[in-house]
Amino acid sequence: MKCVILAGGLGTRLSEETVIKPKPLVEIGGKPILWHIMKIYAHHGVNEFIICCGYKGYLIKEYFANYLRQNSDITVDLKTGDIDYTKSVSENWKVSLIDTGAESMTGGRLLRLKTLLENEESFCFTYGDGVGDVDISSAIKFHKEHCKIATITGATPPGRFGAIETLGKMALNFREKQDADSVIVNAGFFVLTPKVFDYLKDDQTVWENEPLEQLALDEQLYVFKHFGFWQPMDTLRDKVILEDMWKTGSADWKVWKD
Repeated sequence: MKCVILAGGLGTRLSEETVIKPKPLVEIGGKPILWHIMKIYAHHGVNEFIICCGYKGYLIKEYFANYLRQNSDITVDLKTGDIDYTKSVSENWKVSLIDTGAESMTGGRLLRLKTLLENEESFCFTYGDGVGDVDISSAIKFHKEHCKIATITGATPPGRFGAIETLGKMALNFREKQDADSVIVNAGFFVLTPKVFDYLKDDQTVWENEPLEQLALDEQLYVFKHFGFWQPMDTLRDKVILEDMWKTGSADWKVWKD
């Protein structure tokens, strides 16, 4: 199964870092948060990724293009230019880096991938700035069982995220940017079928607005409830929280083994 990761936004609320790099490359424990997200998915057997690039996307491309060299001991023959990888620490991942436009909105970025995903049975979709110990395997299983177009992961962390009104496992309504007393909020970690592209219009489509709202109204949006750890990295304060958790060995999203 493929996983699409949004990585093209400006990240203005984390401008202390994003003035020089895209937010998915902001590091936690010496590794980009994008890497942490991919490690979570890979732990559940999802090893093929499509990264939606936009703002400073060339830096994300450079990161993965140089990944093997950056994570290996190498011997360079300066005469021939040959490089021997004497100790390689790499990942069993296939990563496609797609330019989805500098100004595209979240739904617009996904729409640009239609030709890459329209023949898939289903695929994962998430943001490039949030981590959690979400049981991806169970979310995929849940999605296949209810046979609807979309699954959204609902969590109960900090407010300021889109609220989900539920009836059992079905989403009755989706409302973006609610108050902090919302019970279940949008944690991302979606599982989708290609029929979702029928809900996307153009580059300016905001995934969290009309598409999710209409999917809920059409009874095509089901909620996978997550009661564990989830934390986005929207601000410098969020980054400090995650960094401290990593340094103290309490990074609850680290579900993989070294």
